[in-house]
Amino acid sequence: MSDKESTFFDLAMESKSLLLGDFTLKSGKKSPYFFNVGAFFEHGYIDKLADLYSKLILESSISFDVIFGPAYKGIPLAAAISASLAVKTGKPVPFAFDRKEEKKHGEGGQVVGELKNKKILIVDDVLTAGTALKQSIEIIIGAGGSLSACVVALDREEKIEGRIARDRLLEEFKINILSIAQISNLVEYLESSGNLDDAEIIKNHISRS
Repeated sequence: MSDKESTFFDLAMESKSLLLGDFTLKSGKKSPYFFNVGAFFEHGYIDKLADLYSKLILESSISFDVIFGPAYKGIPLAAAISASLAVKTGKPVPFAFDRKEEKKHGEGGQVVGELKNKKILIVDDVLTAGTALKQSIEIIIGAGGSLSACVVALDREEKIEGRIARDRLLEEFKINILSIAQISNLVEYLESSGNLDDAEIIKNHISRS
C-alpha cells in the first residue's frame, strides 16, 4: 500500500467518506462499505484530496490538454485538481465539465469548456462498473476530443462477467484507469489499524465478488 493510498484511507475514514456497514448500491448489489466523495467536500478536505490526485497524475506522466469532470461531483474535483496541478507545475491547467441538461441560451451546449481536438483526462470519484465513465467518454468523443486517461479516487475493483471493470474498459476504449486507492488494499489498511473484524468482512466480500 502506497503512502498516497494510506493517506487517502485516513482522510476517507476521518471525513466519513468511507463508511463500513450494510449498504445497497445504485446497482442493487449489497456492499459492506460505501464511498461518498461528497463528505470530503463537506469537511473541507477537497484540497487534500486534490493534492493526492495531482501527485498521482504527475508521477504517472499523463499527457493531456484538458481535465474533464463529469457532473455533478466531478465538477468540484476537476476545479480543485486543476488548481493543485497549476500550483505544482507553474502552468495553467484548463478544465471542462458537462451539464446534466443542455443549455438552450447564452453560449448554449452541454459542455462548459473546450474539448474539440484536445486530449482529455477524465477525473471522477469512484469506478464501479464503468457506466458513468462510458457516459463521459461518449460526451468527449461527441465533442471532438480524444481520450488520454481516467483517474479516480477509489477503484472498487468490481468484476463484470469475471473480469475487473478497469481491465474491460481498457480493452474496450483503450483508456488507462488509475486510482489513488483500490478496495483490495482497504483490507491491509484495516488490519494495520487493528480493525480486524471489518477487514475480514471486506476480504470475504471481495472473494465472493
